[in-house]
Amino acid sequence: MEQSTPLDPQTLKTLIKEGVREVMREEWFKFFEMLLPYVDDTEQTEIEATFNPADYADEEFEDITDWFES
Repeated sequence: MEQSTPLDPQTLKTLIKEGVREVMREEWFKFFEMLLPYVDDTEQTEIEATFNPADYADEEFEDITDWFES
């Protein structure tokens, strides 16, 4: 039988926090996916054909990329 080495409380706390963060991130992505409507390939092609980003000013949009990176 292998002997186990005890973890110090701070290391254990860090491991648990990271595990919980990972699970929460996965669950949030599942939740966001449920909120998005399904778009089939035909509809997506139609959207891409009619949407032209040049028709919209940058001020009308908010960059939320960093919301999901941290």
